[in-house]
Amino acid sequence: MKAREALSMTLAAPAVLSSKKNFTANPVIGSAQFNERGLHRWRVERSHAMSNRRRAAMAAKLDPAEREAFDRDGYVIRENALPPELFEAFSAELEANRRKAWEMVQGDTATRLMPLPVSDGSAGAKVRSYLRSPIFRDLTGYAAGRSGGYNPVLQTVAVNPDPSRPDPQVTLHADTFHPTAKFWLFLHDVNIEDGPFAFAPGSHRLTPERLAWEHEQSLKATSAGHNEHHAGGSFRMSEEGLKALGYDRPVTPLPVKANTFVVADTYGFHRRTAAQKPNARVAIHGMLRRNPFLPWNGADPSEIPGVDGRLIWLLFASRDAMARIGKPNKYRSVGEKLAGDISVG
Repeated sequence: MKAREALSMTLAAPAVLSSKKNFTANPVIGSAQFNERGLHRWRVERSHAMSNRRRAAMAAKLDPAEREAFDRDGYVIRENALPPELFEAFSAELEANRRKAWEMVQGDTATRLMPLPVSDGSAGAKVRSYLRSPIFRDLTGYAAGRSGGYNPVLQTVAVNPDPSRPDPQVTLHADTFHPTAKFWLFLHDVNIEDGPFAFAPGSHRLTPERLAWEHEQSLKATSAGHNEHHAGGSFRMSEEGLKALGYDRPVTPLPVKANTFVVADTYGFHRRTAAQKPNARVAIHGMLRRNPFLPWNGADPSEIPGVDGRLIWLLFASRDAMARIGKPNKYRSVGEKLAGDISVG
């Protein structure tokens, strides 16, 4: 091993004990030699064991019925999530006010993100605060396998179905190698023809067959024939292959009514259902993905006063700055838009 390569491996090694997942971006995580000896398998097995212990410490805080649903299915659906008066006030605010927006286009689908205000007295700020209260925070932390802070944002998924430009998110996949949570508070009805979120119930559980499959995928993640998402650590899966991993329940689309909260462990296999008509699905979206190798819940630096609520704005500001010097991010600024606008750009 040359000195430069040795230095690169040394600098990359600490990421093994983190949430980093990209096989192409890290020479240790993506090392065929290390993964043949079981590195990825160890990361999967150890992160799940630690997540199970942290979940056990949080279990008593949850509604028993929701905890049972999550343990069985890997997701929870909570209807009438916001108080009616708050939901109505926020809905009216969305229809009237344009917000700063950033968009990412994948195939025939654009995902638009709009940060919510933190403390300006608006309905948006109140919704943000409500979604970070214990009744949501505890459930989201349990789904993620580790509690902590998160920044809800307004998300619009605008789709104009076009078979020649497929959305990669309609392919069944897992987000990463360890438990992690994503949630959506849907602001309008999402019917089956609109392309709702779909999940393979029970696939959040680590079975012996899944662990063996994870090991196999780690050996060929960067080989020819696998797409960039697979190589990036978000493994793709065929629906026909679920039974071989110990999952005997079919992928289930989850159409919902307005004001429904859905949270899922996206280590479980999931996808978007292919939309059958042009539409814009508007939701408040959040994600909780923390280092799975640390033993404690909470104690999240992102929640330090003065930092909390501002990181998302700093993130987009940094992306804009990089775009100005010729290094654009997949999300690009599109000025101010209404949340329900189906047009892109």
